[in-house]
Amino acid sequence: MVDKLFGKKMGMTRFFLEEGGSIPVTVLRVGPCVVIQKKTAEKEGYNALQLGFEEQKTGRVNKPLRGHFKAAGERCFKYLREVRVEDPASFELGQEIRSDLFQRGDVVHVTGTSKGRGFSGVVKRWGFGGGRKSHGSRSHRIPGSIGCSATPGRVQKGKKLPGQYGGQRVTVKNLKVVDVRPEMNVVLVKGAVPGSRNSLVEIRKA
Repeated sequence: MVDKLFGKKMGMTRFFLEEGGSIPVTVLRVGPCVVIQKKTAEKEGYNALQLGFEEQKTGRVNKPLRGHFKAAGERCFKYLREVRVEDPASFELGQEIRSDLFQRGDVVHVTGTSKGRGFSGVVKRWGFGGGRKSHGSRSHRIPGSIGCSATPGRVQKGKKLPGQYGGQRVTVKNLKVVDVRPEMNVVLVKGAVPGSRNSLVEIRKA
């Protein structure tokens, strides 16, 4: 049984409830993911499936990868990812796993790459309050003191400072599946998920 699929974040919208209210949802285009390779404990040391997502033109794929894809059919894919399973033998090469793996009401964890913000200061990166905003102040957005005068005489590890912000792997847990539309390969989850539009996301059952 597969408990994880891959897809793309399409954006956010509102979902209107039967009682009249609305909730913010993220639209995810999930699958279809195609089984490209079966990995077994006897050969590779663990049981897993290699899945291909988002078909692309053969001309954009190098020869070794084309040969790899040919074992599962004539289609080539942009993304290759692995999913651990208990029994790879129960799946067939070229088999499609679609968004109907998820049902309305399921709770899922969504993993993606957060938007890159570049080199950012402490106010943007960590939410520091900053200094006084009054006339004459020269410390509007600086971090302030970062250490002690004598002991230990150094900056402690893990101190919140300016630096690279975003562009990291982030998981948002326990999001509720509001609706599933298998004919469109669309899953609507309540709330926001990391990443920009058209970025790759990983959806797995909680």
